[in-house]
Amino acid sequence: MHPPTLTRLIPRPLVLLVGFTVATSAQATDLWTVARDALENDASLAAARSGFSAVEAGSDVVRGALLPQLSLGSSLSHSRTYESQRGGTAQPGGGDDDDFNRLALGLNANLALYDPAQRAQLAQAERRVDRESLSLAVAEQQLLLEVAEAYFEILRAHDILSARRSQETAIERQLEQARERFEVGVIAITEVHEAQASFDLARAQRIAAESAMQVSFEALERLTGKRYESIDGLAEEIPIVPPEPVDRGDWVELAMANSPMLQMAEAGIEVARSELDVSRAGQLPRLEAFARYDYSDNDRSGASGYNSGSQLGLRASMPLYTGGSTQAQIRQSGFALEVSQYDFEAQRRDTVQQVRSLFTRVSNDVETVEARAQAIVSNQSALEATRSGYEVGTRNIVDVLNAERNLFNAIADHAEARYDYVLGLLRLQQQAGLLDAESIQAVNAWLEAESAVSLELPAAGNPDPVMNIGIRPQAPS
Repeated sequence: MHPPTLTRLIPRPLVLLVGFTVATSAQATDLWTVARDALENDASLAAARSGFSAVEAGSDVVRGALLPQLSLGSSLSHSRTYESQRGGTAQPGGGDDDDFNRLALGLNANLALYDPAQRAQLAQAERRVDRESLSLAVAEQQLLLEVAEAYFEILRAHDILSARRSQETAIERQLEQARERFEVGVIAITEVHEAQASFDLARAQRIAAESAMQVSFEALERLTGKRYESIDGLAEEIPIVPPEPVDRGDWVELAMANSPMLQMAEAGIEVARSELDVSRAGQLPRLEAFARYDYSDNDRSGASGYNSGSQLGLRASMPLYTGGSTQAQIRQSGFALEVSQYDFEAQRRDTVQQVRSLFTRVSNDVETVEARAQAIVSNQSALEATRSGYEVGTRNIVDVLNAERNLFNAIADHAEARYDYVLGLLRLQQQAGLLDAESIQAVNAWLEAESAVSLELPAAGNPDPVMNIGIRPQAPS
């Protein structure tokens, strides 16, 4: 956690330049607002939701094959016949022509009484729905993490840019002082060159930081399809404490129970197992009930009335020999099941490793933030002592320039450590399956509108149009 006197330790030019990029508008956007925009407008998540709906509809397709099937068929035809014989003896010119129309209707009904293959396919479709729902949960958690990363990368770039601008200003002032001292003959030209070299390096670092600042908000616009004038900044005092629970093993247990990535891999095993059931069902008998009604009528000369008939019965079938393809499918499905089991084990190991690593990293970040804050205090004292020594002639300008660079590097490193802690905590929650709206809202409480950061768009040229996913496609009716 930051020491209360940290602001007083930052040189005045840095404070002034921080104020240069802080937005004064009270309309700054916070993390939770950005996250809601992303959940509504992110194209990848919208595609995942549509994919889930498609898989869900697929189970209804398979289920429909087990329900009664009813079909109606009809035909209308025109026929012409010619008879050239009568009474067994050919009579020249004695044939009769007959033109008539015929109407036929047929009604068929079928119901599967025992169809293990279709039932296995239905079970497989339901397992796919379960897996797709977990895939959607993974996509939502990943989006929340990406939003947080994009948001805090903007704040990180802003803080680093502020430090680099202040560093450039301080070294430029040191360069001016060196030139003045050289002109009056107090120092040699070499010290001016040293100050010039340090200034050029500081200028290059500032330019790189400006570029990072301009680029950083592009990721946020890609996720939300919106452009924000400013976003809330991270408060000076935030609770930088070890993650709860404080035992690494407890986090692993949470991940084993809640990680949607692990659950999705486990659901993949069930899908593969149901595929094996489908293949095995291909060698089992099938029984169905059927009913049929036929009606036909025509206007043929010499005929009257109509014809009709009905049929009701059972139909059974059983494959006896399929050229070995059924057994091959069973072997193929068995190997696919093994693949899904190995994939699950790989995901389990990866989850355990990721959770352990992230827990250790977040725990270390707590101490790192404190150490970085103390480094600012130490480098400020070192700079003041070096300047005093320079004034009395015991230190040279290189020592002063190095001390100034060390101070501003410490300020930048402290900002890096703070954002590393916040993002590391969110990544840990994501790996454990705990990242949700409440997690984002908890981090959102650490933000404050008073330190809102303006997104500095390039002044030249017309701004690019904002991105959006357009009108949502409509499912065909």
